[in-house]
Amino acid sequence: MLWEGISEFVAVAEKNSFTQASQQLGISTAQVSRQITALEKRLNTKLFYRTTRKVSLTEEGQIFYQHCRGVLDGLEAAERAITNLQAKPQGTIKLTAPVTYGEQQILPLINNFIQLYPEVEVTAFLTNQKMDLVENGFDLAIRIGNLADSTLIAKKLSQRSNYVCAAPSYIKKHGMPHSLSELEYHSCLMGTNDYWRFIDSGKERNIRLSGRLRYNSGVALADAALKGLGIVQLPNYYLQDHIDSGQLITLLDNYKIPNETIWALYPHNRQLSAKIRLLIDYLAKELTE
Repeated sequence: MLWEGISEFVAVAEKNSFTQASQQLGISTAQVSRQITALEKRLNTKLFYRTTRKVSLTEEGQIFYQHCRGVLDGLEAAERAITNLQAKPQGTIKLTAPVTYGEQQILPLINNFIQLYPEVEVTAFLTNQKMDLVENGFDLAIRIGNLADSTLIAKKLSQRSNYVCAAPSYIKKHGMPHSLSELEYHSCLMGTNDYWRFIDSGKERNIRLSGRLRYNSGVALADAALKGLGIVQLPNYYLQDHIDSGQLITLLDNYKIPNETIWALYPHNRQLSAKIRLLIDYLAKELTE
């Protein structure tokens, strides 16, 4: 009973015409009119102003329309959600990710994913800039660290660690720093920032440093560290294999910043399709193993 006349009412409200509403719904104009009349009687209020030339909403009709439109949108979204669960993933996914993390971690997994789902196509744009997903038409973004408040929905995928490391050859020649103040006496291999991040007495602290080398490439900085040219601070995906093999030794572990979260973000106002849901679940599974 509560649903009777709702679809007809919304169609007339949006078309401003009983005739066009009937054509949209595939029913007769007379049936649309009967449903609206019955709805107004049930609500005991007038929803439309009717003349021979024009149909428009009353003030009460405007309020009722806003609520009914939301209800129908929710019903359509619920039906799409069920359909997506049963649908075979296909079509294009457009995503963005940070450059290095995207190259080393995300895109190799994307390659595996499209082998599993050959009807899915992926367009990836790697950038360290925060792209507007809705404005630029992205279905998905991979972000690292703290998130700004937004209307985006976030799902945790994994974490990354940041290490301070040096090669045994460097430590043998220059010694090992045991406090943050000692870093200024060492050769520090710097990236695009002129500071390194630490936790000191429970608070995050940025230490400004300088060194002989400054690269905007984590791969090049890791290589310099391996060759004994200095101390480096980098995320684990540049260093973990070298740490495990003993080619690099971690330093200042007591000052290590907490792990940073890797996030998958997608627009709140966009229905999560089967292909996007599967990709997010796949990345979460593979990145945490």
